[in-house]
Amino acid sequence: MRKLLLISLYLISSILNAQTVDNIAIEWLDKTEMSFGNTKINIPIFTGNQFHYDTEKKILFYTLNLKGSYAYDKNDVLVSNIIYESVSTEQLGDLKLENIPKAIVPTIQNFKSRGVLKSFLTLSPIIKDSYGYKRIKSFSYTINNSTSKINQSNKTTRLIYNSVLSSGDWYRFYIEKSGVYKISKSFLQELGLPVNGIDPKKIKIYGNGGKMLPLSNNSDHPDDLIENTIQIIGEEDGTFDTNDYILFYAEGVDNWNEESQTNINLYDTKSYYYITASGDNGKRMSQMTQPSGNSTLNLNTFDDYEYHESDLVNIAHLGRQWFGESFDINQEQEFEFNFPNIDLTTPITIKVVTASAAYTPTSFQVSTNSQNIGQITFPAINTNSDTEFYVGNLPSKASFNSAENVKIKLTYDNNGVPGSKGFLDYIGLFAKRKLQGYGKQFNFQYNLSNGEIGVVNYNFTNANGISQIWDITNISNITKVENNNQDLFSFKANLGETKKYVAIDALDYYTPLKETKSKIPNLNIKGTIFNNNQGQFQDIDYVIICPTELKNQAEKLADFHRNYSKLNVKVITTESIYQEFSSGKQDIAAIRNCIKYIYDNASMDEKRIKYVNLFGDASYDYKNKTINNTNIVPIYHALNSNTIGESSFASDDFYGLMDENEGNIISYFGGIDIAVGRMLVNNPTQAEDMVNKVIEYHDNKSYGNWRNNFVMICDDSDQISDSSLQNRQNNLADRITAQKPFFNVNKIILDSYTQEASAGGFRYPKARTDFFNAFEKGALIFNYLGHGGEDGLSAERIWEKSDSQSLSNQYKYPLFITITCEFSRFDNPTRPTAGEYTYWNPKGGAIAMITTIRAIGQFSAENFNDTLSQNLLSFGSNEYTSIAEALRISKNSNPNSSTNVVFYIGDPALFLAIPKPKVKLTKINDIPTSQTTDAFKSLAHMKVTGEITDENDITLTNYNGEISSTIFDKTIPRTTYNNDGNSPPINFTTLGETIFRGNASVKNGIFEFNFVVPRDIRIPLDNGKISFYAKKDQVLENETGYDTNIKIGGINENAAQDNISPKVKLYMNDETFVSGGITNSSPFLLAFLEDENGINTASGIGHDIIAILDGDISNPYILNDYYQTNIDDFTNGSLRFPLHNISVGLHTIVFKAWDVYNNPTTTEIQFLVVGDETITLTHVLNYPNPFVNYTEFWFTHNRPYEPLTVQIQVFTITGKVVWTKNQIITTEGFLSKEITWDGRDDFGNKIGKGVYIYKLTVKSSITNKKAEKIEKLVIL
Repeated sequence: MRKLLLISLYLISSILNAQTVDNIAIEWLDKTEMSFGNTKINIPIFTGNQFHYDTEKKILFYTLNLKGSYAYDKNDVLVSNIIYESVSTEQLGDLKLENIPKAIVPTIQNFKSRGVLKSFLTLSPIIKDSYGYKRIKSFSYTINNSTSKINQSNKTTRLIYNSVLSSGDWYRFYIEKSGVYKISKSFLQELGLPVNGIDPKKIKIYGNGGKMLPLSNNSDHPDDLIENTIQIIGEEDGTFDTNDYILFYAEGVDNWNEESQTNINLYDTKSYYYITASGDNGKRMSQMTQPSGNSTLNLNTFDDYEYHESDLVNIAHLGRQWFGESFDINQEQEFEFNFPNIDLTTPITIKVVTASAAYTPTSFQVSTNSQNIGQITFPAINTNSDTEFYVGNLPSKASFNSAENVKIKLTYDNNGVPGSKGFLDYIGLFAKRKLQGYGKQFNFQYNLSNGEIGVVNYNFTNANGISQIWDITNISNITKVENNNQDLFSFKANLGETKKYVAIDALDYYTPLKETKSKIPNLNIKGTIFNNNQGQFQDIDYVIICPTELKNQAEKLADFHRNYSKLNVKVITTESIYQEFSSGKQDIAAIRNCIKYIYDNASMDEKRIKYVNLFGDASYDYKNKTINNTNIVPIYHALNSNTIGESSFASDDFYGLMDENEGNIISYFGGIDIAVGRMLVNNPTQAEDMVNKVIEYHDNKSYGNWRNNFVMICDDSDQISDSSLQNRQNNLADRITAQKPFFNVNKIILDSYTQEASAGGFRYPKARTDFFNAFEKGALIFNYLGHGGEDGLSAERIWEKSDSQSLSNQYKYPLFITITCEFSRFDNPTRPTAGEYTYWNPKGGAIAMITTIRAIGQFSAENFNDTLSQNLLSFGSNEYTSIAEALRISKNSNPNSSTNVVFYIGDPALFLAIPKPKVKLTKINDIPTSQTTDAFKSLAHMKVTGEITDENDITLTNYNGEISSTIFDKTIPRTTYNNDGNSPPINFTTLGETIFRGNASVKNGIFEFNFVVPRDIRIPLDNGKISFYAKKDQVLENETGYDTNIKIGGINENAAQDNISPKVKLYMNDETFVSGGITNSSPFLLAFLEDENGINTASGIGHDIIAILDGDISNPYILNDYYQTNIDDFTNGSLRFPLHNISVGLHTIVFKAWDVYNNPTTTEIQFLVVGDETITLTHVLNYPNPFVNYTEFWFTHNRPYEPLTVQIQVFTITGKVVWTKNQIITTEGFLSKEITWDGRDDFGNKIGKGVYIYKLTVKSSITNKKAEKIEKLVIL
């Protein structure tokens, strides 16, 4: 090791005003193994969020967030005082040595986000010099602020304007390939255009061609539909006659795209055009202006390009690179090309791109007409890798001898392994052809024109059939040169730009195509989006983008946020966006450009749009080639498509990148300007369910003490590289507890559970049960760190798809954070994931998810989890952002390829339901907490008093409501077991047992409650915790609080005697249930308990509240955490416990509970599960019966919590219908008595006394199964 006095990449001309910002030390770890999905690599690692491993280049980077809001460049930053230490090649592990730089080469990147500038210094912390490899231990950096630019807003406001589709009558048609098209009178009539009586001079055609819009914001693109230059033959007489027709050049979807490296439009197969006869006269073609000077170049040939490309298969089901023909069974295939009038003196240049998915070296041989062109070779795929195939191409400038008819033969060598498979991406041929007519229209250009100066003369032969030459360089301003049937024909043009032309043969026009519905309604997003109900300008906070099919549900969500969140919300359909912003074609950049139009046109920077909701599922398949595809609202896909790792990411952040230098995401990005979320919905029913969950999240029923709960789950160490997982998650849990002590943090650390062997591998059954039960009991946030995949979490399967679907935690929906691999890879419609099922659950699961859709590096995941938690929970503050906004801020704080794969699923305007501060403990046994108070001793009778205050500790005397209090025994020290032998045991603490959970009323901001401390507390005296949750009456308002200064322990030696057992009443689903009655397969067990000293929930050995199903004593249900006392009465309480997937038949539950003195009670209940497929009706009656003017219709069914369509028809004894009632009912239990009748017929007339028949019909809205019953009633 040696110290270099000064090493700098960038020299600064003057450092007089420079400021030394910081000295940086890099702490290298001994750990060298890391997981990336299925890939395990050995690389050097250092601590901190600055760590980044580039999975493509396979080298390390150190990325530092520079201080200050300045736009730095390479001359502003000086790196110096670098201290190195030598490293061996063994220590470098799997780093790609040839990519390690030979010197420190810092780079500066500036990202702007909503006007806030962040700058990042990135450098390789490892270099190679003449002495070998060495890594940085420390360095200094200096910033010259005198040359850097202060952050300034460079907002570019485009004036608000109306779309061309905003008025007039419009008709749409489409084409597929580029060329000159002829539109006849009959075609116009088929479109619906009223040709008779219109002036043809007013006919106009609009359209932007079939190219994909540029991904980059700073690339030129039309802001609206542009008018195309056209010819109308016969328009001079003012009528459109039978023999009149329109000629125009249409651009198809067959264009080379550099950003996506394809000849085919990725998003659509049709290029749309719009025709109208409204308004002013249309744009007509003018004569080409030819230069007057002499030609400096004479051409009788032109550059032609032909390709073969088919989008047939997406190999890995991700990314935007598609492939065509497969080479597995047929390993030799030929592709034909034709070049009329080819110049045989110039070779044809060829480009071939292919792929191979093989675990052995393979190759493609490329040949033509018995001439070998070249070979494309592929290495074997590494089995310990997430790479699914390799892409290769012929060497550049590969060529062969010209011929008019060319056959390109591709031969795939699978190296004798039948499972190997090759794929063709595309073949591109570049040839010289003669400027010679041959009875067909053809495009031509001179590719070298851009680099030359002068005048070119294009000379045609055999030109009799060529009627015109059109300059189509700008399709909105096409000019023409006419040929009067001359065999030799020429025209001149200036060199200096590559101009595109088409030679037109009157016998070869193309014919456009029409859709079923050609008439297009007027659209005007641009001109009306900012209008409020009064037609005045109003800034937009939130945009929901959805297909028309889901607009009703999107509007329901929008209405909720307009009323509840006070946001100005607009719903825009994808169909209308495509019409205005991409000439009718699906295009992700059209959606982005629409959002950018709204962002740029805000009245001021701080009022720019905040949230974008992509209201629909997404897919890797933009063109619906996949069965049951889910491309509802398209997603941005990376160009790299060969790995499930970070480099083949998909991201909705594309829609939030608004600055001019953003858009085309190559590797990673920063400066996200808008919080974007996606609600994964595929149809109106699912959309309704997910919107209802958002509304329920804010419903009064969702206000409860579950909002104080926070669950941290951590994977065990299946391999050595996992050893940091539990330390990082435990440390984060402790940090959350310190920053937000009102949270009751529950740690589920797998390695602290007993591991059990099973036929499918090792399992943690107790941890799995605890995880699932915690979900159903309710917690504001679940945070999982560890391994995962599309089917669940952890190798031990502590969470699977079936768990996601079985959850029944309605009104207690958490945010589910899973910074793991592929848990929610929703863009593959062929394989729904466990993450998707967790979100889709209509009456349970998560309200939102921060999750991953690709593999992520473990160390990066650990770092990002910390950063996300800090921003999500606003450490050091009580001011919170929306969940999606917290994710946006977190990504911008340290952009790298790992953050690309982290996704927000859910409503982006959703805030966590964190209760407000604060609830205070003021007295214990009437002694103020400012004094020495009584300890909570075993069997002591305690009185607890508190108050609801504002943040300044002023009592809220107008506060009336309820408070839920949970008292925890002292923290429990725990130690992990090192079950797999890959990490040393760690010590950690968990919350103590719950010794009391009760409810009390709050009056004028004051509350108090009494209870008896259970005998089973741990006797040593130490600090416990009281957790408070208060809910205000008649107002959606809740508060939280805590106290950790209370002392718990000791024995009350003066406790009264109690030998009386608790009283228990059991029901299934509701209190109308009678033992032995019917239930569905997932009923609720209801228990009502009473004891003069209260029920024991302190988890003493053998003293839990338990339920045993059908005598299975080895798997009891532990119910302590489900028990709550009644309001202001600790002697009475109840619990409601969900059972799942109980088999059809008769079942028995034995229920056992203990009072705080450990007096037991046991009782049992029986229930008959009839299943959920059919509807079962019993106890059908009307009450009272007989009746005079009022009766209720009662019936028992087996479909609680499900909307049921109920019909009651009343008949006379002769069969005449006198009254019909249709109603949708939902019951929490089995008994329905919602439908009433006043004895009047359908016309409101009182019917006569006597006996009547009524028929009850009940139909399930989910299965469409129904059941009927017929009974009698009597009217007096």
